Amino acid sequence: MFESRNFRDKMGALERRHEEVSALLGTIEVINKRAEFLKLSREHSELEPLVAAWKDFRKLITDLEQARLMAADPTVDAELREMAREEARELEAAHAERELALKLLLLPKDPNDAKNTIVEIRAGTGGDEAALFAGDLYRMYQRFAERQGWKLEVMSMSEGTAGGMKEIIVLVEGKDVYSKLKFESGVHRVQRVPATEAQGRIHTSAATVAVMPEADEVDIKIDEKDLQIDTYRSSGAGGQHVNTTDSAVRITHLPTMTIVACQDERSQIKNRAKAMKVLRSRILENEQQKQHDAVSAARKLLVGGGDRSEKIRTYNFPQDRVTDHRIGLTKHNLPAIMEGSLDEIIDALRAYDQAEQLKLQASA
Repeated sequence: MFESRNFRDKMGALERRHEEVSALLGTIEVINKRAEFLKLSREHSELEPLVAAWKDFRKLITDLEQARLMAADPTVDAELREMAREEARELEAAHAERELALKLLLLPKDPNDAKNTIVEIRAGTGGDEAALFAGDLYRMYQRFAERQGWKLEVMSMSEGTAGGMKEIIVLVEGKDVYSKLKFESGVHRVQRVPATEAQGRIHTSAATVAVMPEADEVDIKIDEKDLQIDTYRSSGAGGQHVNTTDSAVRITHLPTMTIVACQDERSQIKNRAKAMKVLRSRILENEQQKQHDAVSAARKLLVGGGDRSEKIRTYNFPQDRVTDHRIGLTKHNLPAIMEGSLDEIIDALRAYDQAEQLKLQASA
């Protein structure tokens, strides 16, 4: 593949485009056009690692060929030939690793990977214990986000009657948020003894997680005439402000009957802005799911399709065990995971997805 003329021509064209974009980003015309500058900056950041990996791989091939020629040349001093053979062995060992790195960079990019993300967590079966578990999941993602240097903003929250969360929706902002969280969508199941269980029996409860890329206005155009906007008085925490003004907002997108409510802010304007962010992301997710379903009808999903009804992970407290059912991964450090140490699980899911994509690429 990498030695073919067509591939070399393709990589040469990408190198030239990288140089062209680099030059354009330094011009006053582009700098003064914010939208064009951002677009070219994204293209440059996508091309940069690919072009660097190709140059690195190409140099390795050249160095390997020279080392092999020197090692086989009888006119070269014996000590130098042995040094060349040793260099060739080292370069051959590095060849597969560099080739894999280049293959991974050439995989089709998910256009949402760099986007900020809206995460919705809802208590499922299990009553109060499910709400407590939903709260635990929220804190787990909150701590993971802190470790990544991401910012969390609560968009909407409904507390459980005995603690925890009936539902919480948060916006997560930062670098590569969606690429790291997108495989978290689905049903998370917990097995543990609730604090209220006098007999010490293990209960099974569940919470649902939905991870959606934040939709920009350019991603989803929403016509005002398609919206039904209702205002009402907030309930819950809020001091004297509660039940004094109609600050809570419920927005219904009539064509899709998608409904979003937000009451956490004191300002109706702020609640409406938050609700519109969630609404755009839900509509985008539904549209992308339709496209995804059309593709998955022709081939097996890689690491699950983000289906909210799919059981993806079990947290077994008595056995100190977390199992991701999609890839058969089991970890026995549950307390650390609940404190946000998700890196090993997320890295394994991403690696599995990449491996499956490489198989599809090789068979195409």
